[in-house]
Amino acid sequence: MIAPEPFFEPRGTPFSEFHRIRAMTALGHHVDLVTYPFGQDVAMPGLRVFRSLRPPFLRGVKIGPSFAKMPLNALLTLTAIRRVLSARYDAIHSHEEGGLIGAALAALLRVPHLYDMHSSLPQQLTNFAFSRSRLIRRAFLGIERFMIRRSRVVIVICPSLEDTVRAIEPHAQTVLIENAPGSTEDQATPAQASDVRGALGVEPSTPVILYTGTFEAYQGLDLLFDAMAIVQRARPNARLVLAGGKPDQIERARTQARAASIDAVTIFAGERPASEIPAYLLAADVLVSPRSRGTNTPLKIYQYLRSGKPIVATRLLTHTQVLSDDTAILTGATPQAFADGILAVMTDVDRAAAIGRRARNLAETKYSYEAYLERTRQAIDSLVVQRDSDQRRPVLDTREGSARGSSERERASDVSGGGAPRTLRNVPSASGVGVGPHARK
Repeated sequence: MIAPEPFFEPRGTPFSEFHRIRAMTALGHHVDLVTYPFGQDVAMPGLRVFRSLRPPFLRGVKIGPSFAKMPLNALLTLTAIRRVLSARYDAIHSHEEGGLIGAALAALLRVPHLYDMHSSLPQQLTNFAFSRSRLIRRAFLGIERFMIRRSRVVIVICPSLEDTVRAIEPHAQTVLIENAPGSTEDQATPAQASDVRGALGVEPSTPVILYTGTFEAYQGLDLLFDAMAIVQRARPNARLVLAGGKPDQIERARTQARAASIDAVTIFAGERPASEIPAYLLAADVLVSPRSRGTNTPLKIYQYLRSGKPIVATRLLTHTQVLSDDTAILTGATPQAFADGILAVMTDVDRAAAIGRRARNLAETKYSYEAYLERTRQAIDSLVVQRDSDQRRPVLDTREGSARGSSERERASDVSGGGAPRTLRNVPSASGVGVGPHARK
């Protein structure tokens, strides 16, 4: 498996990669993961992690496209080549732009390739304001077409990505697996929720509007702050709590909050341990997702659904491919409309409670762990030709060789953790909210 991300870091794609691996190993397969030199090591039966070399002067990589990824992906390619020369694999499974490496290697090795499509590469240029260059956009589109057309199976995480795949290759074999491997492990207790309110300095009767996730521009925090200014005038006792954001992002957000005159009613909790997120959700009265652009469904939405708390979200495809008027308050992407949605939850308690119940029911039926596991099984069944009806052939299994490192200083973590300095043994829960140090979605 090729993952051009820091694994593990508690943010969208690494969470998806973790749960994909956990599902595959639960189905009896073995995974060798080739990934960046950054991130926390994860101990999981059936998983070995091989890290590429770290380019000089690089200590990390931000979310989205960046020039730092060019040397990182070059070294990732070398590590992937070393792995396929050291062992025999049944298939190659690649995430994001790693599909370019994986599809090429799979063709050379004559093994099937599975492309895990978490987003559209050309759309990332807009979402992250990386470049307006037509040349770069054409290059990204060309890479995306190559990865899709050279894959036996394409996993997509939302319906809009399935449409993107069909537009490129109408006959592509796709499997829709939403980032929603739900579990009862995600539930918090009233006592934990009370502790959260106490830590935030919020009284039990104070209305709490909660946002969780990253502070990237496409998340729409500017819309949320402007909406909160309107809410504050109607409900001065309400508090806006934001759980997420890096320190520099929080400072910029504080400046935005002051400009909107809501700094006195806004609480920046920072990046919280992921195990705390269910308690934050339970402590809140309103859960908000003001995302202003993009089409991928935010990972937080599935957590919000499972909490049973009323959700207010913009009426955009990024939300409406999962949410409806039955399971959320959907609003226009304007400050007034979003504020009206928040105030509707606060004033019509019975309606808000009914929406929360329907949201939880949706999570428990359509987005359960059993459904996630079954769709993962479908993807593998589509990828691998069964030798007989009684024996499943492992995918991504090392058949020959057992290299546990190299002169390139690659580090492999076996089921016991391999002595890695930062091995996580309390791994994420099924929803991606059970591992530290921090949750970002």
